[in-house]
Amino acid sequence: MGLATVAPIRKPSEIVQKKANHGGYSGTGKKGRDIMRKGNMELCGGFSKIITEAREKMGLDKRQLAHKMAEKINVIQAAESGRPPSDTVIKKLERALDITLMVETKPDENRMVGSGTSRGLNLGDFFKD
Repeated sequence: MGLATVAPIRKPSEIVQKKANHGGYSGTGKKGRDIMRKGNMELCGGFSKIITEAREKMGLDKRQLAHKMAEKINVIQAAESGRPPSDTVIKKLERALDITLMVETKPDENRMVGSGTSRGLNLGDFFKD
């Protein structure tokens, strides 16, 4: 029989941990895009308050809502505390509570195209001086 090769034992100071730039609740996915946007829709601000108010209006406690959605109570608690739920959970919440959590994406910046009487700056104007 041959001898098996064993990886050398490393000290904790020698172990380099890779920092993930995606996943969790950081706001960006693997491709660097906002995980709370889907196409031209995004998770509305204040979603946790909307969920809580709709659940209370229906007279359900967290356990009952979780049972109705076939989810764990931890999922409901996380969403109501402000942690963004997954797409599947969002759909279930919208169906179970008859609410809308995904709204139209609004542009992040305002641009004024073709406004005013100025012709704008070109390279000739830049090198004039």
